[in-house]
Amino acid sequence: MDDVVAVAEGDPVFTVRGPFKRVPCFHWHGDVRAAQGFSLSSANGEGYGPGTAASFRRGSFTQLKSPPLQSPLPSLQPRRTMARKLTSTQGAGILLVTANVGSLFENPGNLQEPWLKELYKTVQTHKPHFLAIHCQELGGKSFKGAVPRVQNFVKALLSSDALKEFSRARIYLDENYESEELFTALGSFYFIHKSLKNIHQFDFNAQEYQKVSGKEICAVTLDSLPMVEKEKFPQDYFPEGKWSRKGFIRTRWALADCAFDLVNIHLFHDADNVVAWKESPSLYTGIRQKALDYVLDRISDQRYEKLPYFLFGDFNFRLDFRSLIASLCSTATMQTIRKTDSDVVDKLMFIESDNDQKVVLEVQKKIFKYADQNVFRENNGTSLQEFDKELSAFKDRLHELEISFPPSYPYSEEDSNAKQYMTTRCPAWCDRILMSPSAKDLVVKPENEEKSIVYDNIGPNVCMGDHKPVFLSFRLPAGAGNSCQRGVEHIP
Repeated sequence: MDDVVAVAEGDPVFTVRGPFKRVPCFHWHGDVRAAQGFSLSSANGEGYGPGTAASFRRGSFTQLKSPPLQSPLPSLQPRRTMARKLTSTQGAGILLVTANVGSLFENPGNLQEPWLKELYKTVQTHKPHFLAIHCQELGGKSFKGAVPRVQNFVKALLSSDALKEFSRARIYLDENYESEELFTALGSFYFIHKSLKNIHQFDFNAQEYQKVSGKEICAVTLDSLPMVEKEKFPQDYFPEGKWSRKGFIRTRWALADCAFDLVNIHLFHDADNVVAWKESPSLYTGIRQKALDYVLDRISDQRYEKLPYFLFGDFNFRLDFRSLIASLCSTATMQTIRKTDSDVVDKLMFIESDNDQKVVLEVQKKIFKYADQNVFRENNGTSLQEFDKELSAFKDRLHELEISFPPSYPYSEEDSNAKQYMTTRCPAWCDRILMSPSAKDLVVKPENEEKSIVYDNIGPNVCMGDHKPVFLSFRLPAGAGNSCQRGVEHIP
């Protein structure tokens, strides 16, 4: 098939890199905001089919033999001026967002528009120069069946008025859904404001920085994309050795004289509430700890210069279930119900003997029914934070700002119950933004006004799916490179 190039006069250039399946690399010329019927599907309508060229009704692709390489990073000295209210005493505004979007793709007709509206409100409120959105469970339960919905989601972001001042973008989508051993369903979205002039991204293969220009949509595989590192956890890390979509994607960035890593991560969930109750800490806590150890070791090994890093994603951290239940049900009597002809506990019932035998709590594999959900919402669930213990195992390696929002999961997916939790799992702060000690030094600076640092959730009063997105907004202080210049200077 011959290359086809269609350039709309005056349109900016967007780039789409593959492989979308086995199509290696594409430039697309056209304005996604003007492209009606925007599609990354193949000509035969089968998505990113093997050996087929993706097409648009307006704008099209030019297939490339290899990605265009930029020159190594020439200088990481801070520029004297930066637009959008940047002064000599202010650095770039950073907005980091993590969002498990699985339910968004199961019900896109009702959820996507309000979800995006709340995201855009957050962007407009904090006015970042660099926006990073880490998504997990992209495409929902079945990515293959959700390809059109993923395309619409990408189109909505790129075409939005709220992001029109962001002149550059990098979008990395793990679309290797036919490979059980590789697929993570992660998607990392990065948007750079037009006023941010001095920004580069690291090429892990060439071990050099490339200047960021234009907009690119890239399908991620393990061996084809030098600008990211993607790994799925080894099979023996998965509970019972059963594959699921868990892993991480890393990118490395340099803003002015400061370089850092951004890691999109998805850890293992609690598969069975009863199993989680049996031990303190639970079996699943140990599995997550092992996986997080693996990620931290990988991003801080000797292959590349060590830099400050931010990990944000769905860590699936849960409250210490056994201790929590003991506290919530201290005046109740526990009854266990076993499976027929088995010693396996199937249900836990906690009943108050002096209150008309009221059932305070019912626990099954995928049921958590507590009589008073307000305890998880009152004062943003502060009284329950003593049971949020999983991060303590990494206290010397990871830091987090003070949590001032309710547990981020599992919210009702019904429009009328935006603040209500589902009765499937115990509410917990699953979605987090963590950072290395050196990254914390970039965020928490004496010259950083306290009000300029915000760690919160998105859409507290709106149905956002079962996970509320979580964000961190801060500003890199002028001269932040003093904290990480060493790493920058030693990269070839």
